[in-house]
Amino acid sequence: MNYKVFILAIACFVTGTVELIVGGILDLISTDLHISISAAGQLITLYSLTFALTGPLLQAVTVKVERKKLYLIAIFVFIVGNIISIVSTSYLILLSARILSAASSSLIIILSITLASQIVEVQYRARAIGVIYMGVSGSLVLGVPLGLLLGHQFGWRAPFVMIAILSIMSFVLIKMGLPRTPATVSIPLRQQLASLKNKRIIFTHMISILMLTGHLTLYAYLTPFLQEVLHLGPSSISLFYFLFGIAAVSGGGIGGWITDRFGPKKSIFFIVSSFAVMMVLMPLATVSIYTSVIVMILWSLLSWSITPALQSYLIQLAPESSDIQQSFNSSASHVGIALGSAIGGIVIEQSSVYYNAWVGVAFVLLALVCARLSTKDSRKSDIVVEERMIN
Repeated sequence: MNYKVFILAIACFVTGTVELIVGGILDLISTDLHISISAAGQLITLYSLTFALTGPLLQAVTVKVERKKLYLIAIFVFIVGNIISIVSTSYLILLSARILSAASSSLIIILSITLASQIVEVQYRARAIGVIYMGVSGSLVLGVPLGLLLGHQFGWRAPFVMIAILSIMSFVLIKMGLPRTPATVSIPLRQQLASLKNKRIIFTHMISILMLTGHLTLYAYLTPFLQEVLHLGPSSISLFYFLFGIAAVSGGGIGGWITDRFGPKKSIFFIVSSFAVMMVLMPLATVSIYTSVIVMILWSLLSWSITPALQSYLIQLAPESSDIQQSFNSSASHVGIALGSAIGGIVIEQSSVYYNAWVGVAFVLLALVCARLSTKDSRKSDIVVEERMIN
């Protein structure tokens, strides 16, 4: 594997961490800025929505800019966003900083995916994308425990100080390790959007939305779930998040290997259906802390193993617009994050966090339906492609 892929993955890890890092310190932000917990929670929702909306747009308007230069500009803006977060004295300023960080992070991750798929041989493309998503998934799942640890030790601004420092280090790594890369051939935005008329592409993006919606219905509220259902204390919860993070990071690499070995179509069906089973088992496994750990590890691993399969499948479906499709898919994931966190909050208010996982399963099953609708018309061509990949 080209070492430059790992440099890109490191940058994704650093910039992606800021999205959910406030999840573990909502109470601290709420107290310091004199806002409600629900208002503090909107810092996650707004970030995800901004990420989803700005990704494709920034990809389109910057298509003529040399890739390394654009990457460095995006990281610089991201650093500025985190510095503003550190010095924020009001909720409005912090919201503005989150919007700036989200927009720049969306471009960083899109650039990382497209560059990683270009600098490796075709047969290793899914694995390269998997490595990038090891960084992305690792950042999302480790953001909460990092926020918990630093926030409760040094105050809620401490996590943003850490991210700013690591972002500066990432800036140096990219400047030194990434070669200049010419801008891609410019395709008009109207033509790129026209690709969404393809129903198979739409259903593929819907898999990401529905899968992440189901996942975040529980994951966004995993701390109260562990507190109320398993009656765990802060140290045990931190350990759970640590194990979850290791499994999620591994999931990106494993998902890439599965996709390279068996092809994206089979991989999508296997991962989505297995993920649904794990979500059904999450509440049931709470009869024992040991079974809970096992089920949670598998749930976490599967949660991010789907992305390499989806990205590879999109490259097959629309090779001429693969960059924008990867951007749309990244945005779709963050739409799912925003929806899942919102729906999970409604479930808690109306009933109990115990039922969040089962509500989430409904969305995962819909994702499985979308997988069927996306692939049913391409059976013959997919068999040929998958045989080539296996051989």
